[in-house]
Amino acid sequence: MQKQLLSTKRYKIKDGTVQIEEDNLENEYRTPYHRDYDRVIFSNSFRRLSKKTQVHPLAKNDHIHNRLTHSLEVASVGRSLGLKAGEILKNKFDKDINPYDVAYIVQTACLAHDIGNPPFGHAGEEVIKEWFKKDENQKYLINLSEQEKKDFTSFDGNAQSIRIVSKIEHNFEVGMSLTFSTIATMIKYPWSSCDGKNNKDKFSFFQSEKSNIINIFEQFNLIQNEIILRHPFSYLMEAADDICYGLLDIQDAVELKILRLEELEKIFIDLTSKLFWEEVLNDKNLTEIQKLSKLIAKGINNLVNHTSNIFEKNYERLLKENVKDLIFLFTDEKLKSGLEFAKKLSSKKVFNETRKIELELGAYNILDVLLNNMIKATYELHEKKDIKQMSFKNRRVLQLMGEENSPKSNMTLYEKYQRVTDYIVGMTDNHATYLAHQFSGMGY
Repeated sequence: MQKQLLSTKRYKIKDGTVQIEEDNLENEYRTPYHRDYDRVIFSNSFRRLSKKTQVHPLAKNDHIHNRLTHSLEVASVGRSLGLKAGEILKNKFDKDINPYDVAYIVQTACLAHDIGNPPFGHAGEEVIKEWFKKDENQKYLINLSEQEKKDFTSFDGNAQSIRIVSKIEHNFEVGMSLTFSTIATMIKYPWSSCDGKNNKDKFSFFQSEKSNIINIFEQFNLIQNEIILRHPFSYLMEAADDICYGLLDIQDAVELKILRLEELEKIFIDLTSKLFWEEVLNDKNLTEIQKLSKLIAKGINNLVNHTSNIFEKNYERLLKENVKDLIFLFTDEKLKSGLEFAKKLSSKKVFNETRKIELELGAYNILDVLLNNMIKATYELHEKKDIKQMSFKNRRVLQLMGEENSPKSNMTLYEKYQRVTDYIVGMTDNHATYLAHQFSGMGY
């Protein structure tokens, strides 16, 4: 079972159809998982994360995390977790497993985990969901099935990430054509938007990608009684993300003077020790930011070691059932408490900071303008079938999206709307702002 969780199969286009194939490694110095990493790191979608919000929209301070720096840091932690997990699997279950293969799989999944986040972070997700839920916009959804509607009214960046790597990148064919292991590791919520059995707000794939994702999990024998079980490596990806956003959000808060280092005492005594906290705090050769960096580094190291131990102790369980996450299974109560307190402090002081709220309200208006113009233009295309018969304004809106990105008359309404959300989600914060100004007549 252990070796079976490492699959080099990919979806590829051959003779105009999607087929499953493995790499021909003749004369290839890179492993399939190394190739996955390279495909993500060199993709347009990944590069655009440098201008997308992590927590603080359109921050003027260049030291603040954006989606790209966050993803790189998560990938670094994920690589450590993957390497340790690979060594565990090699020593306990299968001596033929290469720990570095597992490290690459988890690292790449971490790199791509936020690639589907819209402009302005989670605020952007909320705007998209709310737009499709508004009473005045229901007329645009009449011709969609209930399942298709749910993909928009419950829009999730996790599902968009899967859509980008498996379809959108490289002209809407098979995306980046990543290995099945890497795609499965990215999937934290193995259900679709309309899966009533789970009754959860989050999900990891749209109706448009559902059949391909189910097929991937069937390859791993991870579907039991019609329930998709998470790939065990996905827990490592999730833990890396939890560790990073738990600690690095407060690093940004200290940089922005929202929090003082002294307010973090409980967090770092729990994550390191009282002795280490006092030693760092009293070091007169370090600036406040340098002290915090040292504390975070030690905290991350301790969290990685404990997470690896928890993965090892619970591995057989992870193969049989979906558990909440590895942090939930922590047996070191101090580490668990320290990380949870960091998240609570961020929620209380960082996520409710006045400037952040002001910018998110601005982001709401920006994305609202984009959706108003693009969905309405798309709906007219669907009704009139021919772009030449459309109103001048709506025709121009679709032309502005470009030939590659705009909806086509031969698509279903669901596919047309997805082209709109694909286009908007792909924008950086800056480009979304610029385009909304153009639509509003303020861009002169």
